[in-house]
Amino acid sequence: MKIYKEILLWEKHGQLMNKAFDGLNIHREQVYIANIVKCRPPSNRVPTDEEAEACLDFLRNQVMLVKPKIIVLLGSTALKNILGKEYGITSARGKWIEKKGILYMPTWHPAALLRDENKKIEFWRDLKLIKDKAMESSLIL
Repeated sequence: MKIYKEILLWEKHGQLMNKAFDGLNIHREQVYIANIVKCRPPSNRVPTDEEAEACLDFLRNQVMLVKPKIIVLLGSTALKNILGKEYGITSARGKWIEKKGILYMPTWHPAALLRDENKKIEFWRDLKLIKDKAMESSLIL
């Protein structure tokens, strides 16, 4: 298995993801993390549609190279830019969506967990579903 690495989540968000990975016994080397935009927007705000669109071809190329079986969409920005503006994170999170042979699992972005601790339970359940599916598919040991 090849090891892929990309821009990590920033600051406390990344620390929270590391804790989640540790809790599920997933090594960071087993996952590939990519962002919708390739640079941080000013004040770490949500990227505009134009900023996201400017980076989507690069992200599509990453997906073509990595050939993931599962993509976890962290938050509304990822969900809407990858699967479509008609999706909402509140209704889509925790549900598998299959498109073009790839399974997508939308869930909360770690920043949302820092704002609302109650979302951590749903986030944890979603990550457990992802790990179970990955183990079932022999994607991780």
